[in-house]
Amino acid sequence: QVVESGGGSVQPGGSLRLSCVISGMPLEYYVIGWFRQAPGKEREGVSCISGDDGSRYDAGSVKGRFTISRDPAKNTVYLQMNNLEPEDTGVYYCAAVYRGAQVSALCEDRLEPNHWGQGTLVTVSA
Repeated sequence: QVVESGGGSVQPGGSLRLSCVISGMPLEYYVIGWFRQAPGKEREGVSCISGDDGSRYDAGSVKGRFTISRDPAKNTVYLQMNNLEPEDTGVYYCAAVYRGAQVSALCEDRLEPNHWGQGTLVTVSA
């Protein structure tokens, strides 16, 4: 099971931290990613991380602004989002695929995750 939290409304330039709690197996058994879908647009990968070794992949649009991290003790993955822009508005989903998958492959939508969360809404507006 995958459960996200932390969405909300912020002004441009603000920050939010999303959390994704994975249940079932330890975090090291998964590659985990954050995806988002804006109204009228296709889903896109944002940031992904290996639950095992912590290797990361970020989409170009969020590099330098978003940071993905993990806490194995809490079986949780975080997405720290800074300097938010209106274009970051959308529903953010956490997804997990069993380890062995490439981190970049998950974020580039080249494989289908095994588990999806229900999503959390992020709204950036003045």
